[in-house]
Amino acid sequence: MIIFGKQCFEYVFLHSPKQIQEVYLSKEIPRALFQQICKHNIKILRIDNQKAQALAHGKNHQGILARITDIELMSLKEIIECNSLLILCGLTDVGNIGSIIRTAYAMGVEGVILCDRESLRQNTLEGIFRVSSGALLNLPFCFEPSSLEVANQLKNRNFFLLGAGMQNDVAHCTERKNDTLELKTTKSYKKWALFIGKEDSGLKQKLLKRFDKIIHIEMANQFNSLNVSIATGILLDRIRCQRL
Repeated sequence: MIIFGKQCFEYVFLHSPKQIQEVYLSKEIPRALFQQICKHNIKILRIDNQKAQALAHGKNHQGILARITDIELMSLKEIIECNSLLILCGLTDVGNIGSIIRTAYAMGVEGVILCDRESLRQNTLEGIFRVSSGALLNLPFCFEPSSLEVANQLKNRNFFLLGAGMQNDVAHCTERKNDTLELKTTKSYKKWALFIGKEDSGLKQKLLKRFDKIIHIEMANQFNSLNVSIATGILLDRIRCQRL
């Protein structure tokens, strides 16, 4: 896997230098950083900007790139051993997914599952890694085609299932007696999972029926178009604060 950009590289170098196989430089880097790389006996190659642009797929590489060992995806069976999970249903934008992973790691989520898409290509995974600023390195990540299968497996493992939805989605929630959308209920559950859908269409109706609670963000103004990564961060922070 190729990574690039100062922030992403420095995170990987600081937290897991053994995963770095080669470093590619098209510009000068700070002397202290260069010396630290040399101390780890990592091979350094000088390349021209054309080669750097090709490796970075035309993105801003800031003159520093590296080849690292590929990220190992976890199986669904493995990742459901975590106590808190974020399930991304149908999301395709690399920028949003990477930003969400970065936020999820900061908020203490133990694992992320990407669902409802046909495949997860290597270049897509590289993009997610870059946008996450390396957080994907430390956060268990799983690709599972069906969100319904994920929900069923989590139910069987006694997870408390939360779905991000709109106010009118509450009617589909299994917890009929208390639809106040408060998050305090999660305190009594050791294992919980938050499902996030696409900005335009949200979560599937069949999926909504499997949730224990549906939560949403009240808007001060009549505006219903929060970016999915921003909305996810708000919901994760509320869950985290309620569980303190």
